[in-house]
Amino acid sequence: MENTPPTRHPAPAQGARGRVLVVDDDPTVAEVVVGYLHRVGYTVEQAGDGPAALARFAAHRPDLVVLDLMLPVMDGFEVCRRMREHGPVPVIMLTARGDEEDRILGLETGADDYVTKPFSPRELVLRVDSVLRRARTAAPADGAGPLSGGGLSLDPAARQACRDGRGLALTLREFDLLAFLLRYPGRAFGREELMREVWGWDFGDLSTVTVHIRRLRGKVETDPARPRLIRTVWGVGYRLDLDEEGDEEGGEEGPGTPADVGRAVAGAGDRRDGAGPAAAMPVVPPTGGRSR
Repeated sequence: MENTPPTRHPAPAQGARGRVLVVDDDPTVAEVVVGYLHRVGYTVEQAGDGPAALARFAAHRPDLVVLDLMLPVMDGFEVCRRMREHGPVPVIMLTARGDEEDRILGLETGADDYVTKPFSPRELVLRVDSVLRRARTAAPADGAGPLSGGGLSLDPAARQACRDGRGLALTLREFDLLAFLLRYPGRAFGREELMREVWGWDFGDLSTVTVHIRRLRGKVETDPARPRLIRTVWGVGYRLDLDEEGDEEGGEEGPGTPADVGRAVAGAGDRRDGAGPAAAMPVVPPTGGRSR
């Protein structure tokens, strides 16, 4: 009987999937995360505190940053802000703290996703893949030409946006969200639709959309507390009104409630991306003995 040698699948070329900067002061967590990302083909650099992270960021601009919230010397919020001063970069916040306030602040700082310890390393890899895929496909998808209306003008190719001639400092996701709404003025979208069309996710914490809408209103509305452009359609979602006319339905809160913050973002078991049940994956535990 002829022996058939086993089929060997070549390992992915190192760095073929992109460059990731992992920032975590816990060497055990960092080692696991770096190992998993290396294994699937990412080039990974590592930093243990804020200043080191900023130095590595400046020396070798990453495609994505996995950023721990509670860092020595400088916390993750400040690191994220300083990185974003040099231009948009996708950021996944990584922390043992699951407080609603921290989640909202992380998203408002501009984080694209938020992962709470304990977490599955495979789940984190899937999120890295998802965020990078969206970031890389944003430019081709936006290649339909300039968009304008209601005092807003947006150039997808140049990734520039203005309000009444004044430049807007938008994060990557805010820009994509505004571009999508400008393509469909007068049409109401639910948060699930926006998450699917703008984030490219079929899963996730819907409060992410609520927070980004509030943050975007703060940059494009004359009075964010009484929005005339990005309106809330109660029970449905949000709508962009370019004529800035209409009733007073637009308010600060979205169609959901603050209680839904963080329900989906931390749990891998609710995913529909083929990752499988969270129990079947190895889990990175929270660091013992540290308040993070």
